[in-house]
Amino acid sequence: MKLLINDREYEVPDENPHRVLLWVLRDELGLVGTRFGCGAGLCGACTVHVNGAATRACLTPLSTLEGARVRTVEGLSSPGPDGKPQLHPVQRAFLDVQVPQCGWCMSGQMMTAAALLERNPSPTPDQVVEAMERNYCRCGTYCRIKKAVLSAAEQLAQETKP
Repeated sequence: MKLLINDREYEVPDENPHRVLLWVLRDELGLVGTRFGCGAGLCGACTVHVNGAATRACLTPLSTLEGARVRTVEGLSSPGPDGKPQLHPVQRAFLDVQVPQCGWCMSGQMMTAAALLERNPSPTPDQVVEAMERNYCRCGTYCRIKKAVLSAAEQLAQETKP
């Protein structure tokens, strides 16, 4: 089976259609930024984008991904003018606001935030809370997460000004 992940094509065996994306990403492709949290789709640590939508990789069978575009936290940054990786505004904001403590949930938090900002580039604080409410943080950095998402929205607005 062919998978398109972070704009790169991967060939993975399709001997078991019940395999989930999370373990293929981590164990077979070495894309370990996507974390295992609860394994039941509840915590959000494994969030990736499938065709632009925030999706729980721990619940997503490979059989549903033929022809889909998958983006992991490793694919969130993009090449800058000098060819070096340029952090996505969400990644920069999470660092600037010093959101991570233990960091386990952060890739899922950032992927959920990036999907939100792609759908709604100017969310209100309440919309941020609503979009992020299914991503859990054991360290309780929710206030900083909200601040970082709003900061990333401001950065995106500045970057897209003519």
